Amino acid sequence: MSTGPEFEVTWEHARVLAHQSATPINSVTLPLQQSAGHVLSQDVFALGDMPPFAASRIDGWAVSGPGPWQRVGDALAGHEFVEKLATGECVHIATGAVMPTGATAALKDEESQVDGDKVVAINGAAGLLDATGALPYFHDVRPSGYEANSGDVLIPKGTKLTPAIIGVAAAGGHDKLEVFRKLVVDVFVFGDELLSSGPSRDGKVRDSLGPQLPLWIDYIGAELNQVKLVADTLEDHFAAISNSKADLIITTGGTAAGPVDHLHNAIVDAGGRFVIDAVLVRPGYHQLMAKIGNQFLIGLPGNPQSAVIGLLSLAVPFISGANGQDLPALETCQISTDLKGPAREVRLALCSLVSNIATPLEHLDSSMLRGFVKADGYAVLPAGGAEAGQIVPWLDLP
Repeated sequence: MSTGPEFEVTWEHARVLAHQSATPINSVTLPLQQSAGHVLSQDVFALGDMPPFAASRIDGWAVSGPGPWQRVGDALAGHEFVEKLATGECVHIATGAVMPTGATAALKDEESQVDGDKVVAINGAAGLLDATGALPYFHDVRPSGYEANSGDVLIPKGTKLTPAIIGVAAAGGHDKLEVFRKLVVDVFVFGDELLSSGPSRDGKVRDSLGPQLPLWIDYIGAELNQVKLVADTLEDHFAAISNSKADLIITTGGTAAGPVDHLHNAIVDAGGRFVIDAVLVRPGYHQLMAKIGNQFLIGLPGNPQSAVIGLLSLAVPFISGANGQDLPALETCQISTDLKGPAREVRLALCSLVSNIATPLEHLDSSMLRGFVKADGYAVLPAGGAEAGQIVPWLDLP
């Protein structure tokens, strides 16, 4: 068959096509500790007021009415002071502890002075006392429902769960969460010229994509099933693709029309349909996407930078779509110097980013990885390039 770019699309449209090709995957219920990295399939609501009671913001004193205040006890976190405070009384209180009935404010330890069984306000708090000697009502107190009321949406559907966000769910009373199942990914690395260990030698080069792709798969929110080195034969390509049970197959190499590039024919032999077969971007022109039955395949070029660009251009939008998320929006940056670009493709240039100024790095060739050491992301240059000071889209690196 012809391996020409019959479905050549712009880089911007390729991102949209990849996102639109995905349908939301089924959801599962997971304990909080197992949900990190997953995306919520349902809104998470507060199961009660947060906090559920008026609580002290500080370590200090829960006071009632005007001072000075007579100390009558203690209120520790988790141990409610059951006596009602009368006007002019106080208890020593810990951060987060329940404010006793009758308490009108909290006074910091460092803004108080103890004289026998009496407590008085000093420093900044002294300047807040009204004419009667009272602090403002509920000064340094978190009222019940201060953070959220019962039934409020704490975390919206489509949020990727980080450790801190899982903490929010726990504070809201949840033990389990409804999340999208992670897409399962098989990675096939094509290339008889690749070595899996040691330095390049004997006309072969060290594979740099196989070791990094598992980490990329985790970063973009999917679950890796396997990474397999596949020989450069049509038979081996077809077997690898046909035997995969993964939701998404990601391949590296073989996306062009070279003498040992068998990916296109293997896809056709497996009954696949091309969605994208070349993208107007440099590096990364020879990236593709196909549907094979219920599976999708994203083909990344063999050059390391081109492969990373293909991953960010196609796999990230596709997985966002499968997780019910919007197409990831691009930020913008300002280019620090003139940069040339090809006549009809956008150019993604590795840059460092300081105060939103993008400065191109060395080692930008598509075969090189060294530029990643200092890179923050890619400046997306329009066809023809960009001038110093021009505002262009920005694609973040992790």
